[in-house]
Formats: sequence, C-alpha cells, structure tokens
Amino acid sequence: MELSVSQSERYARHLMLPEIGMDGQLRLSSARVLVVGIGGLGSPAAFYLVAAGVGTVGLVDSDVVDLSNLQRQILHATADVGKSKVESAAHKLRALNPEVTVRTHPARLDPDNAAALLEAYEVVLDATDNFDAKFLIADACHAAGKPYVHAGILRFQGQAMTVIPGKTACYRCVFEGVPPPVGAVAGPIGGVPGVIGAIQATEAIKLLLQMGELLTDRLLTWDALTMRFREVRVRRNPDCPLCGREG
Repeated sequence: MELSVSQSERYARHLMLPEIGMDGQLRLSSARVLVVGIGGLGSPAAFYLVAAGVGTVGLVDSDVVDLSNLQRQILHATADVGKSKVESAAHKLRALNPEVTVRTHPARLDPDNAAALLEAYEVVLDATDNFDAKFLIADACHAAGKPYVHAGILRFQGQAMTVIPGKTACYRCVFEGVPPPVGAVAGPIGGVPGVIGAIQATEAIKLLLQMGELLTDRLLTWDALTMRFREVRVRRNPDCPLCGREG
C-alpha cells in the first residue's frame, strides 16, 4: 500500500519526519481512535487527529451545541446552535479531510454501552467534563485493555496523562474517587482546552506509532496564568481497586 500523490502532498510535513515517514503515515491511515466528548477538549483533539490522517475517528457525545459553547468548542459555529454536537463536528472534520472515516455516536457513554463503543477502536481520548465519565472511561478501558489519554480542565488550568492498562498507573491510581460537588465553576478560558486537547491528540499519535516518550506514570499540569508546565510522577498503586492486586 502506498500514498496517492494528493496524500503525499497533504502529509508532506509528516513524511519529512524520520519518526513518522511513509510507514508511519500508512499506519495512521489504518488506525482507529475514539474521542469521548466533543466539547472544549474533544474539538481540538479530533481536529488534529483527522488532520493527521488517522483512518477512523469516532465521536461520542449526546449533547447539542449551545451558544455558550462557542467560546472554546472550536468545531462548532453559530449556525450549529441546537444541532447534535457529533453531527456538527463530523461536518467540519469531513470537510477538513474527506479521506478519514468519521463515525458519530450520538449517545452518552454509560456502563451499558461502553464496551460496545470501545470495541472497534485502538485508542480512547477522555475529553469529558465530569468525574463520573472519567472514572467510567478508566474502568471500561481497563476491562477492554485499551490505552487512553486522560485530560481535564478547570478555569486557567489543564492536565493530561496517558494510561496503558495493566502496565502504567491508571486514573484510579491517581484519583481515588469522585470528589463532592463544589457548585458552579467559572471558565475555562478558551485557549486552555485547546492546548490540552492538542496534547491529547499528540499522545494518541505517539501511541499509535510507538514513538517518543509517552505521558505514562506522569501527570502533566499546566497553569495558563503563570504559563508554567509541571510534571507530577505517579506510580501504580498496588491497592488500586481497578488495576491493583485485587483489581
């Protein structure tokens, strides 16, 4: 299998990178990534995956576009208000790269459908905005043996971590349980999910191509107000209820 002339032009910058090259680009063209949540994080993440030529990108979200989303959720536009987020996003992504298969799953991830939704994909991006969904993704990916890239944002801060089930620290090793509600939360500033979502897409590509050093056993945090990144080393917890000895 080889790239067409137009594909070679589209991915020329990738082909120049010795870490990717022709073999890597062909690998991406057969890859399958699932993005759960097509909001602030999922918009840039999905956009960069499709731009990179990942063969199949799945979109999971049950929400519709709201006017307040447009300050940060860059896959949606004013005319999309009231439309399904996955359909709105799919329209933009297919226009960006018609060669990529964009699958829409207009549903809320839950314990009943998680296994079926994950089955067809190799890597999962957690681009959700609530703790219940994040713990569910961690549990489902562990059960399915699927690597996933966690991310979270709050106000001016963001974080990301990559998990390879059974080999690296998982989400439950780091976060023991769902914290109590804290009431209304302001923000985030629009650029924060853009930066963190781009990191998620980059980690997914690295995972697929088995290149570089992944964000495994490390929680990367970023504060936009101070413009500082910080890396927190984390370890697998032998008593983790998910991946520990009794998990």
